[in-house]
Amino acid sequence: MRAKLAQQVESLLPAAVADLVRLCAHPSVSAQKLGVEECARLLASMMEEAGLSTRVLPSPEPGYPVVYAERKGRSPKTLLFYNHYDVQPPEPLGEWLSPPFQPTKREGKLYARGVADDKGHIAARLAAVKALLNADGELPCGVKFISEGCEEIGSPGLHKFVEEHKALLAADACLWEGGGVDWQGRPSITLGLKGILYVELECRAASRDSHSSYGTVVPNAAWRLAWALSTIKDRNERVLIPGFYDGVRPPTAAELAAVDALPAEDEELRRSLGLSGFVLGLRGSAWHRKHTLEPACNICGMESGYTGPGAKTVLPSWARAKMDFRLVPDQQPLDILAKLKKHLAAQGFEDIQVKARDANEMPARTSMDSPFVELVKVTARDVYGVEPLLVPNIAGSGPMYLFSHGLGLPIASAGVDYPDNHIHAPNENIRLEDYRKGILHLAAILDAFGRA
Repeated sequence: MRAKLAQQVESLLPAAVADLVRLCAHPSVSAQKLGVEECARLLASMMEEAGLSTRVLPSPEPGYPVVYAERKGRSPKTLLFYNHYDVQPPEPLGEWLSPPFQPTKREGKLYARGVADDKGHIAARLAAVKALLNADGELPCGVKFISEGCEEIGSPGLHKFVEEHKALLAADACLWEGGGVDWQGRPSITLGLKGILYVELECRAASRDSHSSYGTVVPNAAWRLAWALSTIKDRNERVLIPGFYDGVRPPTAAELAAVDALPAEDEELRRSLGLSGFVLGLRGSAWHRKHTLEPACNICGMESGYTGPGAKTVLPSWARAKMDFRLVPDQQPLDILAKLKKHLAAQGFEDIQVKARDANEMPARTSMDSPFVELVKVTARDVYGVEPLLVPNIAGSGPMYLFSHGLGLPIASAGVDYPDNHIHAPNENIRLEDYRKGILHLAAILDAFGRA
């Protein structure tokens, strides 16, 4: 990395931390529609301060504007940054050691809701742009930023926005939100995301709850839903819906090799979660292969009857479960939804209602032999001084498909995360040293992309 550019990053670091604090201090909880539009305006002003031409554009989903910014560079090539400025709800508030929207430094870390997901990445990218402008007076390549305000609720309307703004978002490659280092501090470059189908199953067995003594003769909605759920996945973690695995694209030899090269991090996660072990006794490369390359079926929550303090002998008239299916290329959410409904009917549970969330997402994965992936990898090796890890896709989901397939862009990630950042949980945090190195890497990517 050029010494002049690295010096500019170091000199800008205090201001970059202050910008991150400023952004994280503003609530932007999309699920609660709390502060979203106000945060969009704040972000737009910060992008203007970074020297970008900025617009706040309406989204097809009212109340969740898209912040767009751009600037031309020496090279005709353009790099698109995707981010989101909305955050998860901070509850349960009692588990935070400091207020979630009062960014607090402790022991080399910055704690705040959204500091890792995704405001730390936004602020780091703006800092990299500022460093390049200070070093050279211009950018090495064109940049475009798209920051949405409803990623945490499934990006409703983003597919329509991207379709309507293809010319505006046209670029040569895309740097995705997220990215960072593993437990040992090695940079981890992710090339894809799983898709998601989120559904709600509801069973109604009677018009009202009744006395539990009628359990001999009155249908119990909770039992019926439990029996239905038991037909969906077995104890060996195999999804039992006919045709569920039909669309799974076999991983390439390069993808398998990349996954097998990942360090065995299961022990650190096991300790962090307080587990005695993982499902099926998985460890090492087998753990990584299942977690990275296979689809998943999960029960997110269940509700029925009485769950308050003390006893209430009641027979529930209704029961509800929320589920998500994490999908890999080339599974499709609507196809899995149809197969789920058909499966329940075939098992005699046609009375159970299946409602799907509108904003389900397709899986996406960039080829490991993409020149852009190689560029991100080489610059990471230069900045961090160690060999980066390539991850074909992470287990989480997002709207990457809209950009990889809709815009035809190669996509990779690079950022400021680390594994114990408590993402989506109380005491979300980043390490300030990771923030510094993340800015250096982002600046190096832009510099190399303009010369490539």
